[in-house]
Amino acid sequence: MNAVNATVDQMTSFWRQSTQMVSLMTEAHVVITMRTMGMVGLWPMPKGETHRMLSEKPPVFLESYMAAGHALMSGKTPDAVIQAFTNPLEKKAKSNRRRLSRTRGPVALLP
Repeated sequence: MNAVNATVDQMTSFWRQSTQMVSLMTEAHVVITMRTMGMVGLWPMPKGETHRMLSEKPPVFLESYMAAGHALMSGKTPDAVIQAFTNPLEKKAKSNRRRLSRTRGPVALLP
């Protein structure tokens, strides 16, 4: 592989990681906003959502750490390790956003 191809591969890898991190941050912020609005009564939340919010974190972070550790021990590149770590987090955040979005929408403040 020549220097130009290596540089293009590095730039592509950086772009892929950057977009994945932005996607993860966006999904997380949307879910946090929906849940916060739900706690104050501005967004309908499924029953038990507050408990779910707390109980889902340890397993998904463990899955992320395990995936990153496996990628690291397998000799993967740093970008592959980061991607292995962020994949489970992004998947969970997206599923939470989809689930919370299926509710009937914002609660009307005025009759």
